[in-house]
Amino acid sequence: MDLMKTRLLSWGVAALAGLAMFACNPPATDTGGGTAPAPEANTPKPKIAVSIPTATHGWTAGVVYWANETAKELGGDADITVVTSETASDQAKKLETLATQGYDALVILSFEPDVVTPIVKANRDSFGYIVSVDRGLTEPIADVWMRGDNKKFGHEAATFMAEKLGGKGSILVFRGIAGPVDDDRVAGFQEVMKGFPDIKILDMQHGDWSRDKSFTLAQNLLVKHPKVDAIWAADDDMALGIEKALQEAGRKGVWLVGGGGMKDVVKRVMDGDEMYPATVTYSPMMIADAIKRCVADLKAGKTKGSTQVDEVLPVELVKPDNAKDHYFPDAAY
Repeated sequence: MDLMKTRLLSWGVAALAGLAMFACNPPATDTGGGTAPAPEANTPKPKIAVSIPTATHGWTAGVVYWANETAKELGGDADITVVTSETASDQAKKLETLATQGYDALVILSFEPDVVTPIVKANRDSFGYIVSVDRGLTEPIADVWMRGDNKKFGHEAATFMAEKLGGKGSILVFRGIAGPVDDDRVAGFQEVMKGFPDIKILDMQHGDWSRDKSFTLAQNLLVKHPKVDAIWAADDDMALGIEKALQEAGRKGVWLVGGGGMKDVVKRVMDGDEMYPATVTYSPMMIADAIKRCVADLKAGKTKGSTQVDEVLPVELVKPDNAKDHYFPDAAY
């Protein structure tokens, strides 16, 4: 799912008569940041640090998987170190250490932007080129911010649900962790639902992207609301926890729309499972896109600038007819 436009540097070798030989390197391609001279043959590979959360839930497990796979894939082009963190404070401490280790670039998926941003800002010069992923930073200090289209994520889910309900029904909404990703998804969802006054949102609670928390929360909400037609879970992990609560409560006929692209849920959509008529993509493969973007930009001679470039990755509604295009059985998520 590499959506970046990358260009390769061309190398030429010319031979002279006799015993003298030398390499001839043409100028690098201009990618918008000015023309950079091509590196000499003995130029060391750029060092890139990738700072990400550990596998706290399914989606971040996918992030860890794709980060490590991409580090191996691009090992010939860059020296990539993947560093995982258990908490936001752990990530902040590790970033302080990374800032002293001579990296040329940083790819970062913030555990919590509020906690991480001050550390990145204080060490901005040490990190060189910065690509921020998904949750972003609280200030536009990265060179590139790559993220999914979260408003469209909510919009696609709401549009599908409204059409399947025929514009009338009662639903529950399970939000993620409070923050910009969750806010944008819910805003997109609510914008659509304003046009369907006969669809009642019975309750809207934070499941925090957690399967276990969503299970417990769903148990309580199903007791509180005896008539529910459908549920929007803004994450596939939460959807699986809600499904377990539905099963234990013996509630039949309730269907779910999740999101994130978890392979287990995509497979059930692909198989026509009535519990999961659709989901929405938001693949953890975006960390791979970000690392590849970083490597390509460094090879093109780009350096840290004063303006953050925002790159919004598309999301797509997954239904049985296109689910095979989003099913990666060997992935961690």
